[in-house]
Amino acid sequence: MDNYNKVYNYNTKYPQGFTVSEMEALLKEYPSVNMEAFNNALFGNTCMRIDGEIITYHCDVYKALCCGLENRDLTIDEWD
Repeated sequence: MDNYNKVYNYNTKYPQGFTVSEMEALLKEYPSVNMEAFNNALFGNTCMRIDGEIITYHCDVYKALCCGLENRDLTIDEWD
């Protein structure tokens, strides 16, 4: 399964996006991901809180995953 479909079809608790523990579980499937690039891509992103949990939108997780796998920063076109 490609990365886009893996992220967008991931069985998350909330339809809006990923909890922290769900992101951690997803990342276990990508042991070679550059965590610095992944975290840098998430820095300053918009998120929400549901029932006390931080939820990160699917689109942000996908873009961060791409950055982590490609060892790069977000491009200006990816920043929202």
